[in-house]
Amino acid sequence: MENWKRALLAGSAGASIVMFLKGKSAAGMVLGGVALVTLAMEYPDEFEAFRERLPDYVEHGTRYIDMIGRVSERLAQAAEGRASDLVDAFLSR
Repeated sequence: MENWKRALLAGSAGASIVMFLKGKSAAGMVLGGVALVTLAMEYPDEFEAFRERLPDYVEHGTRYIDMIGRVSERLAQAAEGRASDLVDAFLSR
């Protein structure tokens, strides 16, 4: 990769992060897009392979999110049950 492409990639990725941290998400998305386009121009075969595997990544991510949701629901139910038990125990004294 040529030096100007490295500078463009590093600058746009860094500026994107700064914009997201400042709360300017539109500018962060644009600058992040510039970084991704720079990478895609340099490595088109790898991006093509990534695009082909993207549905698998989404499916796995969805599975993890569902699992986290079920765990958080169970934790909330357990905490609710314990809280009511604690209130009952506290009021019975």
